[in-house]
This record gives sequence, structure tokens and C-alpha cells, in this order.
Amino acid sequence: MLAIVRKELADYFNSIRFLVLFLLALVASGFGLYAVQQGIRAALETSGAVTKSGFVFLALFTSSFQNIPSLTFSLGLVIPIVGIALGFDAINSERTGGTLSRLLAQPVYRDSVINGKFLAGIITMIIMIGTTLLLVAGYGLRMIGVPPTAVEIIRLFLYLVITVVYGAFWMGLSMLFSVVFRRAAGSLLLPIALFLVFYFFWVMLGLGPAIANSLAPVGEGATLEAQIQNAELQQTLLRLSPSYLFQEAYYVLLVPVAKGLGIITRAQAMYMVPNPLSLGQSLLAIWPHFVGMVSLSAICFAISYIIFMKQEIRPT
Repeated sequence: MLAIVRKELADYFNSIRFLVLFLLALVASGFGLYAVQQGIRAALETSGAVTKSGFVFLALFTSSFQNIPSLTFSLGLVIPIVGIALGFDAINSERTGGTLSRLLAQPVYRDSVINGKFLAGIITMIIMIGTTLLLVAGYGLRMIGVPPTAVEIIRLFLYLVITVVYGAFWMGLSMLFSVVFRRAAGSLLLPIALFLVFYFFWVMLGLGPAIANSLAPVGEGATLEAQIQNAELQQTLLRLSPSYLFQEAYYVLLVPVAKGLGIITRAQAMYMVPNPLSLGQSLLAIWPHFVGMVSLSAICFAISYIIFMKQEIRPT
């Protein structure tokens, strides 16, 4: 399998696709750096809890300025594109080119092919995301002059892990379509369509809350309990989207003053102490999100693995 991994990494790093994807990640980091440079002062002044708790370094990754998005928001758009681009033609391109049958004619196990391709894609995403985070961290450290604490470094590392898992889901989904469809066009368009549905329509345009309101309409004279039930239904429907799970997970990690992800009433908020959550409490809050994203990634890859192992491959 290591030979397959080395081959795939060499193909990725020597291709124009990798150059374009890496430039896309650098553009996202550029937007994040500009937003930090312009808006971090306002972000720290308006959020007194952040400065009092000392989490200044994490604000480098969550600060936005006017219409310029933060780094985390930009990566939430870029990572699915990277995952889809790395996996949409992983299998069908070699099948149509006739190289897959020649590869399996060698003393190479069939499962090593798909495992090596998936592992090479994960390594590529780790390099791209890690470079982006280190670039923003290094420039931001020079700009603000405040070194990160140990807790901030751990939170940033966990953000890297969650981002890679999120990208692995989209890569596994695109690899599944690459195994099922023989043409690269179909395996590319379907994951892109699902990304548009789950991100733009389901989350950004509020399709999930709209469905919840149609299932349980709440008028102006509704009781507080009915309003809470409707809000919980909206959150449940929104969490069917992997993009929304990723957004909630990184928000709790990188914004420690976040008090939770459920419905909080004013009466409950009055008794909350304005202190940031500890690292353990933040991990408890996002643990279901992390398990959900890992499960989705494993399911997509497992289905593609089973289908690929049962397919008949003939020389063309």
C-alpha cells in the first residue's frame, strides 16, 4: 500500500490540480489575514470576555471584517472543493485509461489501491490545511505580538483534525461516486450538487428552518414551550447537514466563550457565569458532531470499498 500512497502523492504534487487547489487555499488564507489585520481590534474590543480570558491568538482565525470572511469561514468553503477534487476521478479515470487493470495485474492487492488513494488524499489535505493555518498563525503572531498558550495550540490542533475529517467526508463521497460511475463528469457533478444543497440551500438560505416551520408552524401567540420545540426541530434539521455540524464544531473550539449549542432561554442565560468553557467541556459539547462526521466519512469510504472489491475489472 505504501507504494500506492507514494505514487498518488507524486501524481498529486506534480499535477496542475494540486497547484490550483493549493493556490485556492492560499487565497483563503489571504482573505483571512486581511480580515484579521482590519478587524481583530474591533473583534477584541467588542468581545470583552475573549480578551479577559486571554484567548487572543484564536481570534486570528475567527475575526472577520465587514464583507470579508474569516479564515474559518473561507476554509469551510474551500475544504469540500478540495476533497471533491481529490476523489472524484480516483478510480474511474484509471479504469477508463486502462491503467487499473495493468496495476492489478501486478502483485498488488486490490484493497491496497483504494486504501492508498484515500490515504494519499488525507495526507495531501493535511499538508494544505496545515500550511494555511501555519501561515496565518505566523503572520498573526508577528502582527499581534501575543504568543499562544498551550490550550490555544491544542484547540488549533483539534480544529485541524476536525477540518481534515470534514474534508475526508467529501473525498470519501466523491470516491464513492468515482467507483459507481464510469465517467468522471457524473462523479464530479453529484458531490458538487450535494455540497450546494447541504451548504447553500440547507444552511445559508435556511431551507432546514423553513421545513421545520412547515412541519410545526408557530404563530405570534404561541407559548414558550411551542417556540422552543420549533427551534429544537430547526436545529435538528440543520444538523442533518455535514456543513452545519462542521460550523458548530469549530465555533465551539475556536470561540471558548460559547456556552453551548442548544436552546438557551433568557432565564438560563442570567445564571450563566461569563467565563470561557474549559477544553474538556468544549470537547464534550462537540463530541457528537465529531463522531457524526467520522461516521459519515467511514460509511462513504466503506461503501466505496465494498463496491470496488466486488467490481469486475477487465482490460480495455
